[in-house]
Amino acid sequence: MPPDQQTALCLREVCGLTTEAIAAAFLVRPATMAQRIVRAKGRIKAEAIPYEVPSRSELEERLEVVLRVIYLVFSEGHAAGAGEAIVSTDLCEEAIRLARLVRDYAPAPDLDGLLGLMLLQHSRRAARLDADGNLTPLDEQDRRLWNVAEIEEGIGLVRQAISRPPLATYTIQGAIAAVHAVTVQGQDTDWAAIVRWYDLLVIADPGPVQELNRVIAIGMRDGAQAGLALIDRLIEREDLSAYRYAQLTRADFLRRLGRPSEARTSYLKALELTTAAAERRFIERRLAEISN
Repeated sequence: MPPDQQTALCLREVCGLTTEAIAAAFLVRPATMAQRIVRAKGRIKAEAIPYEVPSRSELEERLEVVLRVIYLVFSEGHAAGAGEAIVSTDLCEEAIRLARLVRDYAPAPDLDGLLGLMLLQHSRRAARLDADGNLTPLDEQDRRLWNVAEIEEGIGLVRQAISRPPLATYTIQGAIAAVHAVTVQGQDTDWAAIVRWYDLLVIADPGPVQELNRVIAIGMRDGAQAGLALIDRLIEREDLSAYRYAQLTRADFLRRLGRPSEARTSYLKALELTTAAAERRFIERRLAEISN
C-alpha cells in the first residue's frame, strides 16, 4: 500500500487514534481520512494481503513508515487536537517506549534522532501548563521544571544521529529541539541556528507544516514584519487558511506589530478551528490582552 495508507491504517487500527486526530495530522478533513482508511481495509480484503512479521531483510525499507507512526502517536500525546487535556503523558511515553523497542531491533541514525527529539520535547511537560491547566508558550516556560536527565539523553542521541549523515527528518527536528533545550533564557534562543536547521528540514521533508515552523523561526530572528509577509504568502500558496496554527502564527505577528484589530480577526479564525480546551483558553487570553 502507499505509505500514507499504511501510516493512517496503523494509527487507527493498531495505535487506536481517532479518525479526527489522524485527519488533523495529515491536514485533511475527517471524512476524507475515513474514506482512505476504508479503501485501505478494502484493498487488504480484496487482495488477501496477509498479516505477517517481515523478515530482517525487509526492515530497512519499512522503517520510515514505522518512524512516522511513532512520531504521530507522540505528536497527538504532546498536543492533542481535541478535548480537555492538551497533553497525554501516556501516549508520549508509549511512543518513546516503542522507539526504544524498534531501536533495539533495527537501529538506524534517524531512529536515534526521533528518540532524541521525543525525549527533548517530553522533557518540557511539567512547564507546558500552569497550575490552572493553561498553556504556557515556550519562551515563557520555567525552564527549571524541564527534565534534565531526558534533555541529556536526548541531546546525546541527536549528536549520535548527526554524526552519521546524511541527515534525515527526525534528526534535523531533534537538532532544533536541542537548540531550545540548551537555552537558559527564552530571549537568548539562537534563532539563526534554528532557521538554518529549518532550511535543511524543508529540503529533507518538504511540506506546509515544516514551512510554517520555518516562518515562525524567521519571524523570531528577523522580526514580526518579516514573519508576517512570509506567513501571508504561505497561507495563500499552501491553502493553510483552515489550519489553526497558521492563523495563530499570523495573529501573533500582528499582535507583536501593535495591530490589534487585524490580530483579533486571525485569533477568532483560530478559535473557530480549535477544539482543544487548553488551546481555546490560550487564544481567549490573547484576545483579552489585545482588547485591553
